[in-house]
Amino acid sequence: MTQLLGDSIVSALGFTSEENYLNVKNGVSGLRFVADRYAMSEPFMASEIDVERLEEEFGTAIKEWGRMSSDGYSKLEKAAIVSVVKALKQCAISPASDRTLFVISTTKGNIECLSDGLDCFVPRNDGKGDRPDCFVPRFFFFACGKNDGVPDVPRNDGVHNVPRNDGKADVFCNDDRLYLWRSAEKISRFFGNRNNPLVVSNACISGASAIIAARRELKAGRYDTVIVTGVDVLSEFIISGFQSFKALSQEVCKPFDANRNGLNLGEGAATMILTESNSIEGVEVTSGAVRNDANHISGPSRTGEGAYLALQSAVKDVNINEIAFTNAHGTATQYNDEMESVALARAGLQEVPVNSLKGYFGHTLGAAGILESIISVYALKDGIIPATYGFETSGVTYPIKIVKTPQPTTKRRFVKMLSGFGGCNAALLFTYNPDSEVTSNRESPARYQP
Repeated sequence: MTQLLGDSIVSALGFTSEENYLNVKNGVSGLRFVADRYAMSEPFMASEIDVERLEEEFGTAIKEWGRMSSDGYSKLEKAAIVSVVKALKQCAISPASDRTLFVISTTKGNIECLSDGLDCFVPRNDGKGDRPDCFVPRFFFFACGKNDGVPDVPRNDGVHNVPRNDGKADVFCNDDRLYLWRSAEKISRFFGNRNNPLVVSNACISGASAIIAARRELKAGRYDTVIVTGVDVLSEFIISGFQSFKALSQEVCKPFDANRNGLNLGEGAATMILTESNSIEGVEVTSGAVRNDANHISGPSRTGEGAYLALQSAVKDVNINEIAFTNAHGTATQYNDEMESVALARAGLQEVPVNSLKGYFGHTLGAAGILESIISVYALKDGIIPATYGFETSGVTYPIKIVKTPQPTTKRRFVKMLSGFGGCNAALLFTYNPDSEVTSNRESPARYQP
């Protein structure tokens, strides 16, 4: 059985899982109105990691792990590393072992580095000055600056030459910070791990996909321990993308509500440390499934086909009456929430309480599946079903049981749902066994010290 050994969350609501959970339990939202950053044309609601506290926590991690410098790490990488450091303090594993694998879930990585390619301007002929039409990402190895619509000859030396029109020297770029594998490598190498990290980037289901991938690696016996970390931070690129869909709300989002009018974005890093055991005292990743209905590049299936199939697979071997709640994706967009209600009803889960955590954290993208699973684990162990922040009156077709206020529960299972662009869907089933004894398949070392 796949056992949870340690966990941690870094978000606007705190820098440990416990701190984040207590804020959720007490009805505290990390969402704030953002109007003065990211050069956006419209303000929006979002949750952001406290940068000063992140720098302080990362500085502590640098000292604890004996690293020479904190230079060269992005905000995303720092948040992920801090999350892993705190999760490691809960368990006795060596992150540097060749029997330990890092799995990194992120949808965008250091996407903000794209703006560094905006060095070339195409002259206009209407007297209004230059315009940044020639947008050249660093990893596109070609030169630009011509007005004939024909790209210049690609270079073969791995260097991207951007001619400028301002009389300054050309810009030569060979930065690989944009690549997701590079961030994953920096995170794992910080802990002395020399294995090639596994990167999972599958839209909004990335976190769940990463947990499923980790579980497969453990069951195949290729590793003794897998450190699964999901992380994404906000950038102008991400925000403008969602604004182009008119999907962002200027209010705190209202999942499943009749008056919902869009989602909120959020920053987060969350880590689960998993191992394989003969029996479990604590939390088990019981099953998981990914299904793609290929409905549309951005719109979910009207019939909830992919989500239904994922749910059906995840819960097929358990009694539905044993499930305490379903933590839905619940983005507060019109189509997503409606689709989830259809899928839940089709899967026979319409009588199981449903909640969403987006009103506390916003949509944390590649971190969402891991972060929201951890909060749900803490709630299950606490005997509580968290409320859906922002929900008042149901606005979905199927009469699912949306949790408006916190509810007690004595049940020991929950389902986590996620859906994303391109028709991807995922479902996870977690089980809490408080009375059983743990017998690991692997020898457990003393608590690891860097």
